[in-house]
Amino acid sequence: MPTIPPGRARSAEREPHEHREMAESFGSDAERYDRTRPRYPDAMVERIVAASPGCDVLDVGCGTGIAARQFQAAGCKLLGVDVDARMAELARRTGVKTEVAAFESWAPVGRSFDAVIAGQTWHWVDPVAGAAKAARVLRPDGRLALFWNVFQLPPGLDESLSAVYRRVLPDQPVYHRVAPGPDGYSPLFAKVADGIRQVGAFGAPERWRFDWERSYTRDEWLDQLPTFGGHSGFPPAKLEELLAGIGAAVDAVGGSFTMRYTAVVVTAAVNGAT
Repeated sequence: MPTIPPGRARSAEREPHEHREMAESFGSDAERYDRTRPRYPDAMVERIVAASPGCDVLDVGCGTGIAARQFQAAGCKLLGVDVDARMAELARRTGVKTEVAAFESWAPVGRSFDAVIAGQTWHWVDPVAGAAKAARVLRPDGRLALFWNVFQLPPGLDESLSAVYRRVLPDQPVYHRVAPGPDGYSPLFAKVADGIRQVGAFGAPERWRFDWERSYTRDEWLDQLPTFGGHSGFPPAKLEELLAGIGAAVDAVGGSFTMRYTAVVVTAAVNGAT
């Protein structure tokens, strides 16, 4: 049940950013995505804003505007860019100015920003081309801040849910480990940092962590689950079987649980930042 791909799918041998069909699938139920996906810790938003030279922010892959609205609430002027017109339309309805484009081909038309952010989306962007584009639109001392919510289920429940995925989707091993936690995504974060380094326009990338928790009822978790990567493409009968199995597993631990989240930020300032 990864919300971000922990590695290449064995059958495809492509990098995550080459799976455009999955990157463009989340808008199939944009309302559910916006309603159920977790927000980010206020401390994370505050640190990114404080580390940037100003409050003009570009949100890459802004989706429905979840992170964008948090940065706006912190006093930022924000522009979103998203490849999915359905997601962008919902973002606009919630007060986020949004343009539709893949970031690598998006035209800044002379605009520049104090920070370029991306929440839960940079793995869908070419890590080198994306960092190079960010460097071109950042002002002096500007900051690139790429962040993900990584979750870790309570002991026991993680194995129970993994067992459901193995039973329902035996031929899709990418889903067989439900919640590897921050360490499981270290290769992804390292690849993102390496892409920043390759551009040669930034200082040394840093990794920031913000731990937080959220409690879920059975129904709240099942409501969010169809928004995870690839799930909208499952045959309806398979998705129904998956939801039933996961619901039963949550019922077995009392019908609710507390999720441990870590918001991981990979960030760097353009060369010359103080």
